[in-house]
Amino acid sequence: QVRVRESGGGLVQAGDSLRLSCVASGPTLTALGMGWFRQAPGKEREFVAAISWSGGSTEYADSVKGRFTISRDNAKSTTYLQMNSPKPEDTAVYYCAGRRGSTIDRRRDAYDYWGQGTQVTVSS
Repeated sequence: QVRVRESGGGLVQAGDSLRLSCVASGPTLTALGMGWFRQAPGKEREFVAAISWSGGSTEYADSVKGRFTISRDNAKSTTYLQMNSPKPEDTAVYYCAGRRGSTIDRRRDAYDYWGQGTQVTVSS
């Protein structure tokens, strides 16, 4: 069973930077497409960014395009979300997810493995 675990959340001021990390582990680790989602209080979980297994393809939600960058290091089984110039509206629990399929996908139900989430709070 593949497991994913996020880290790096916390309190950050608007305009600063924060990097989230996600490590995948398990005895059946194969090529996984990875994604980041977030859920704010009272709202549905929404897509943030996704990256293909090779790292050659990425996709972003319009709300974070140009500010956030998703990347991965397959040698370390780690996916990153670099958050630059965060805004208070980016405050949410951020979830890392993996899918059996090396391509990118922004649909929540396309993902098979989910982490527990990490809280990101952006103060104004």
